[in-house]
Amino acid sequence: MDKLRIMSVFGTRPEAIKMCPLVKELASRPEIESLCCVTAQHRQMLDSVLEVFDIKPDWDLDIMTPRQTLSTITSKCLTGMDEAIDSLKPDMILVHGDTSTTFAGALSAFYHQVKVGHVYDKYSPFPEEMNRKLVSSIADLYFCPTVNNKNNLLKENITDGLFVTGNTVIDALKTTVRENYRFSTEELNRLPYGEKKIILVTCHRRENYGEPMKNIMLALRQIAEQNREVELVYPVHLSPVVREAVDKYLRGAPRVHLIDPLPADEMHNLMARCYMVMTDSGGLQEEAPALGKPVLVMRRETERPEAVEAGTVKLCGVVQDDIVTMAERLIRDSAAYTQMAHAVNPYGDGHACRRIADAIEWRFGLRADRPEEF
Repeated sequence: MDKLRIMSVFGTRPEAIKMCPLVKELASRPEIESLCCVTAQHRQMLDSVLEVFDIKPDWDLDIMTPRQTLSTITSKCLTGMDEAIDSLKPDMILVHGDTSTTFAGALSAFYHQVKVGHVYDKYSPFPEEMNRKLVSSIADLYFCPTVNNKNNLLKENITDGLFVTGNTVIDALKTTVRENYRFSTEELNRLPYGEKKIILVTCHRRENYGEPMKNIMLALRQIAEQNREVELVYPVHLSPVVREAVDKYLRGAPRVHLIDPLPADEMHNLMARCYMVMTDSGGLQEEAPALGKPVLVMRRETERPEAVEAGTVKLCGVVQDDIVTMAERLIRDSAAYTQMAHAVNPYGDGHACRRIADAIEWRFGLRADRPEEF
């Protein structure tokens, strides 16, 4: 029998981090030919991830242009995918999450009557939520990171082909995190890991612009000033709004390292060596607990309720006193720290890619038993 041809399609940095481990897992199966098609919706950021995972795409649409719109991204993806599908002839196309690439990839597969597997992630802004709904109505198999995600699909009357697999980003850490890792930013190589409590900070969300961001910056400054055993490392987002707030309220504080944004592998290795994470980012709430790092979320709410429920993440809000109080508790109270550090990560155990590959083989009749879920 010919090999099963499975083509993974992605175009942005976050998708690449979550899909590259799956591309490699599929390639390790003798009965599967793992194909990779990138749209390069984010060119430079995508390429840096492909390099980390040592993946060379079989097809590159290279669609990125200055000032691209949702319409140009979607239309270029659709027309480019025609050629990719006709040439590579996949039996199934895998898409991830909710980007314009995801929607166009799934729609193109549908036009070519090729089965679609959706490596699912639920968020709800514009246009992502509509992309996700449209992909959900096209897909044949749904790979859900959590039971919560599965239940959301059930509420939408999607009942067939659902698998709870865990999140592939946890699998990615097995490739990126290394004990002998050297950072390209020399300042990170010189940090006193082990001697001091290194806190990794990120803060860039639009919802925190204005007063909340001012409060966060002042809280971080207070934490650094009041705790001599602590050093803060903050890869500062390129947004002018964020940089202005950092310069005004945080720059010049003792034991605070303000550096440029880091590529995925650097970020993962910094996370692995730090004491805890303070962030308003979504992805870090999934990744840090897999490395045993408590996460304080500097937002009023989080779209990752499973993490709060599991105890790997705590919401500390955007009020200066609340942020300082909760951070200092983890800095000074070893029992509170240990409880969070040892909580079980609800987003996966590092075997999501294996479960997805097993499910695909089962769907195509290459294995007898339906694979076990996470």
